[in-house]
This record gives sequence, C-alpha cells and structure tokens, in this order.
Amino acid sequence: MSTSDPASKPATAPAAPQPIIIQQRVGGGLVARLMSWLFATLLMGSLLVNLALFSIHSDALSDQSSATETYHSGDRDATTKIALIQISGTIMPPYTERILQNIKHAKDDDHVKGVLLVVDSPGGLVSDSHQIYHRLTELREKKPIVVSMQSLAASGGYYVAMGVGPHGKIYAEPTTWTGSIGVIIPRYNVSELANHWGVKSEPLKTGKFKDALSPFREMSPDEEALWKDIMNQAFDQFLQVIDDNRAPLDRPAVEKLATGQIYTAKDAKQNGLIDEIGYEEDAIAELKKAAGLQTAKVVTYHHLGLFDLLSGSVQAPDTSAAFRAVLDAAVPKAMYFFGWGPALGRTR
Repeated sequence: MSTSDPASKPATAPAAPQPIIIQQRVGGGLVARLMSWLFATLLMGSLLVNLALFSIHSDALSDQSSATETYHSGDRDATTKIALIQISGTIMPPYTERILQNIKHAKDDDHVKGVLLVVDSPGGLVSDSHQIYHRLTELREKKPIVVSMQSLAASGGYYVAMGVGPHGKIYAEPTTWTGSIGVIIPRYNVSELANHWGVKSEPLKTGKFKDALSPFREMSPDEEALWKDIMNQAFDQFLQVIDDNRAPLDRPAVEKLATGQIYTAKDAKQNGLIDEIGYEEDAIAELKKAAGLQTAKVVTYHHLGLFDLLSGSVQAPDTSAAFRAVLDAAVPKAMYFFGWGPALGRTR
C-alpha cells in the first residue's frame, strides 16, 4: 500500500473533554443569576411594603404632608396667597377626596385670601359633584371664589362651578365647552346576546327591584318608573343649584337650557351660564379685585401617596382587578356626565 494513501495515515486522537470545567462555569452563572433575581425581588418587595405603610399612615400626617403647596405664579415673595384648586378629569374617587382636602386646606390657611377654581372636567358621579359643591359653599362664606373654565366644564363640571355663588364670577376660555345639564344612569341591554349564547341570569333576591338594572333582561314598567324618579330627583337638584347660584337665570330659564346640550363659550355667555370669556390670568385679576389684593402669590396643591406611585411604571400585581371591574360595572351610578356612557378613564 502506498504511503501517500490517506487511509494509511494514523487517525488523530480527539481532544479530551473537560466536563468538570464546563459544569463549574454554567453552575456559577446560574447561581449568580438566581442570587441577583432573589435580591431584586426582595428589594422590590421591601419597597412596596414601605410604600403601603406610608399610604396607610398618611392620614396621620399633617395637612402639609397630605397636600403639598407649590408656587404657581404671581409674586413669589408675597405673604398673601391665592389658592388655585384644579378639578380635572372625571369627578370620582379617589380624586374627590383630594379636592375636598384642597378646599379645606385653602379654607383653613389664613394667608389664602381667595380661591381660583380651575375646571376642566366632563363631570362625574352625582354624589361626588355635590360634595365638592357643598364644601365650596362653605368656603365662599370666608373667601371669594372665581372660576376659570378650560377646555371642558360640562355636567358635573358645571355643577361644581356653581360653588362660586350668585356673586362669584365664572370665566370660560373662547374654546370652552360647558353646559350638558342633565343626569344619566348608564345601562346596557345584552339580553339578546345572552339568549344567543345560552346565558341565563337567575339571581337570588329578596325583592322585585333588587336587580332592577340587570342587563340580561328588559326592564319592567315598574322598574323604569322607579329609576326615572331617582334620576328626576337628581335632575331637579341640578336645576335648583343653578337657579340658586346664577343671578341672571330664573328657574324657567334654567329648565329651558337643561336639555343635555353642550354650549360653546359664546353661547354660554349669551344664555347667562357664564359671566365672561377670558383666560386664567383674567380670572386671577378678577379674584384679586374681589379680595382687595394689590399683589399675591398664586399657589396650588399636590398630593403624593401609594396611588400616585403605583399608577406610574411600578404597579403591584392585582389578580382580582378584572373581577372587581365586572362587579363595579354592575353598580348603578347616577352621573352628571357629558358623554354616551360611563367612560371613567380620563382622570388626572
């Protein structure tokens, strides 16, 4: 056989494997990753626990801790202040409580000589709108209030503006939409869809009205009459609040405007729903005049709690959120709200 034949060459022995070294490297990396993950989990858990404790005990803190005052505009060195209280987004918890805290803060602060109520809201729950209005009526007994409407001050947003009283001024920007005077109780009828899919609702109840707003069946005449009466009482309250607080309007005039219609700033002024078309700075100038101030520092209030911190990029897992959302959707809600239904998402 020729020596040049490749088959005659001896085979090269393969390199010996090193299983021990490979296992040590993989094992070391795995342990490091596990330790890093465990440390990060403990750190995040500790952070969430501390935030929860902070939120739980926040009510025990001073008013200054629950409502932090910050400079907005005006004379920064002035001792006299104008408090700017903003009502934006849908009027509903937990924002209602913060607005009420801000009103109390401004009422109790002797350096605050007047309040500018800035409204940019489509309205919200009947009870929450009235709570804010009621606290504003108490505030105006001590200090003047002027309203500055921004892009939207409709339904409950207009309701709370009545807190200025018959002598308070309401300003609206040229592009403001306001009005939408009325009440809505959202209800959905999915009975045909349920029948199509073979879904039956058979609640155990103690009275015929206990499930009067069930979406799985048609309303009976008695149920419809019941809820219309409830709605009409809330509507009558809305009309009375406007009648009590808008000097240019009497009850028949209010009733004529209360069709649920939205009004532009121009139409609102023409119909006596607002006093002037202007901007925030115009409302501040009017408030200084009403309070007899030559100069003042305009301040606003901010809050920091667990809700704020967790509503950003860091959120605790909540496996019951979907279930609670379904239950909440079934709760009857009388609303002073501008819109087609319970669109409660736009809040700030």
